[in-house]
Amino acid sequence: MTTNTQEKAIPSNTHRFCVAPMMAWTNRHARYFMRLITKSALLYTEMVPLNALLHGNQKRFLEYSNSEHPLALQIGGSDPQGLAQATYIAREWGYSEINLNLGCPSNRVANANFGACLMQHPSLVAECINAMVLTNQLPVTVKCRIGINNMDTGERLNHFIEQISKSGCKTIILHARQALLNGLSPKENREIPPLDYQRVYQIKNDFPDLSIIINGGITDLDQSIVHLGHVDGVMLGRAAYQNPFLLAKVDQRLFNSKRSPIDRATIIQKLMPYCEKELALGTPLHHITRHIMGLFRGYPGGKLWRRYLSTKAIESNATSNTIFEALQKIVPNHITASL
Repeated sequence: MTTNTQEKAIPSNTHRFCVAPMMAWTNRHARYFMRLITKSALLYTEMVPLNALLHGNQKRFLEYSNSEHPLALQIGGSDPQGLAQATYIAREWGYSEINLNLGCPSNRVANANFGACLMQHPSLVAECINAMVLTNQLPVTVKCRIGINNMDTGERLNHFIEQISKSGCKTIILHARQALLNGLSPKENREIPPLDYQRVYQIKNDFPDLSIIINGGITDLDQSIVHLGHVDGVMLGRAAYQNPFLLAKVDQRLFNSKRSPIDRATIIQKLMPYCEKELALGTPLHHITRHIMGLFRGYPGGKLWRRYLSTKAIESNATSNTIFEALQKIVPNHITASL
């Protein structure tokens, strides 16, 4: 990836702005689309369970387009040697980073002994990270909560951070909520436990040599900039997926890019060759269009855009022209005619 040499030197592969790993959402089609909008944000895969990676169809889980870089693989597991093997695999596939999921609160994940439940076992987590780091293949990062089950988030969290940092993890993504593992669904765990941004800020103060990335409840770039006054990076999840056009100014506002922000019609134009290639490979159009529904969120005609795609893209004979037809519903014809 090239960088304008006249711009301030902020590397495009830092964690200054990240799009969170989201199950069923941040697959390769969504990431390709997002990369058309921002060249600098760090993108993450969906979480891949360790056993699925080691014993399943690797191409299904790991395939991506080269343009998606910088790109991190998120893995879920608790077997040190298996995670070390996964780190080798991630390197072979060309990923920029491997991230260990320590924040997912679902019962299904907990029953498989990974995700947020591992925060109860800092020694095991440290062993896992150490095994991954010793492969000397990729940067190893973690994504976790500020606590679990209303346990004290003070000394416990600091002890946890200290343990994993001593094992070689130097970048920690902190979701600024506790995870309540008994009685709340994953959706409720994203909404009910209160946000505590100050706790994340305090971790940065307590561990100044670590790169601390804040996550949870952040919905726009203005909020991101405020957080960047306290921590090293921000991670947005659903806000970036549901309103992807907010990514259009990430490069300019957070990475000092001199490129002009891309407009919506140009995004669609640049997406067309990808759609046509995927259609030729047998990918149904709606597998792609479901990730672009929010492109016109807050824009006049946005509901019409979503309605047209949701009904037409699922038809068996849908082609990439279906997207242009949806675009013509809300963008002047003289603009779409030039695309």
